Amino acid sequence: MTLAPLTATATGSRHGSDVTDRTELIRRFTRSAATTDSPVTPNRAILSWLEENRRTFRHEVTRIPFADLAGWRFDAASGDLGHDSGRFFTVEGLRIHTDVHDWMQPIINQPEIGILGFVAKEFDGVLHFLMQAKMEPGNINSVQLSPTVQATRSNYTGVHRGRPITFLEHFVPPTAGQVLVDSLQSEQGAWFLRKRNRNIVVEITEEPPELPDFRWLTLGQIHRLLGFDDVVNMDARTVLSSIPLGPRVEDQGAYQSLTDVLSWLTRVRATSELSQRYRPLREVEGWQLTEDRIRHREGRYFQVIAAAVSAANREVASWTQPLFEPIGLGVTAFLVRPIGGVLHLLAHARVEAGLANVAEIAPTVQCCPDNYADLPPSRQPRFLTEALTTTGSLVRYNTVLSEEGGRFFEARSRYRIVEVPEDFPLDVPPDFAWISVHQASTLLRYDGYLNVQARTLIAALLATL
Repeated sequence: MTLAPLTATATGSRHGSDVTDRTELIRRFTRSAATTDSPVTPNRAILSWLEENRRTFRHEVTRIPFADLAGWRFDAASGDLGHDSGRFFTVEGLRIHTDVHDWMQPIINQPEIGILGFVAKEFDGVLHFLMQAKMEPGNINSVQLSPTVQATRSNYTGVHRGRPITFLEHFVPPTAGQVLVDSLQSEQGAWFLRKRNRNIVVEITEEPPELPDFRWLTLGQIHRLLGFDDVVNMDARTVLSSIPLGPRVEDQGAYQSLTDVLSWLTRVRATSELSQRYRPLREVEGWQLTEDRIRHREGRYFQVIAAAVSAANREVASWTQPLFEPIGLGVTAFLVRPIGGVLHLLAHARVEAGLANVAEIAPTVQCCPDNYADLPPSRQPRFLTEALTTTGSLVRYNTVLSEEGGRFFEARSRYRIVEVPEDFPLDVPPDFAWISVHQASTLLRYDGYLNVQARTLIAALLATL
């Protein structure tokens, strides 16, 4: 059977056969999610394989002064930090104006679309996904589980002059596999300027080579690993969130229709002000440049550092680069509750500095509490108390996960899914809305609706369901 990509409109395809193929594909994904162990890679072997990779592949990440960056330099006129090739990314200044306040900050400008892709293959009638044990310089524990291919355009086109990307041929013509899932999605809007990646799953039928840092896992096995701290990386989680499971019932039993949800987000985008203006990095107010970091004068938010990296299993054996390092552990949480017997998420239409379209659907809470520690309750993020203080069986998910390790250094957040009681108000502030899990999953088929933190929690929630 030829399987149609999941890129039709929300109301369905014009061709009945496409709908049939899509339904069959969702059934195959759901079967993989229900398969929680596999003889291809047994559960008992997964974590030991990951630990073996951490021991075997030699790596070292060392903080260095900016003067020791090789191939990177501060522009004499603007102070922007960029690569000599003009590729990869630059650290620039950005001036942001919103309805609430104005500020300036460093931001990563990487105007290219990368590939975050899983290769899928059927074993004994069950789809398996090829995961990579990948070292990233910013990972808290060096090696985490990533998609089959996780590469920027600069990397997969060979700007680094290193080895070619393993399995890249399955995602680019002329040998690309059968596309099952394909969408463009944003990265962290607080630190990236309008950055997007292609989230893609392709199915192959041939036998790929067996390599020590790759293993085949079912969706059910990957979902199980989402319960472990710092194991499944951000790039894998965002692709996982885009894989549809269960029946397509976007509006069945929902508190409001999908059309109403889209109208709510569109209203917030249309009525919220977000002005993004380039600012030379040397002119960014409130930030200080020292020999080894760019930091906020109050010691909050994040800082930019430089690192020297060596890694035996990467396309390039050693390199240097800038990294963004957050100050403190983040908290990212969805409040959830059943409405009419259907599970709903309390979503936030969140405006962020680097977003391309003003606002995206974010978790109920997304912040670093340390940045608000000295503020009165009235100025704390809304619903933070409920997200942090709820305990016991009402906490459906509670795991510390790493953010993207290629650009961020030891960036971690506690991800939580917290069920609130049925007397929790349905009437919420205008930039919040109750949306069903199926509605959120439907929107993940398209570009720019759910932010990367929300996508992680959707992947986690689907695992718990």
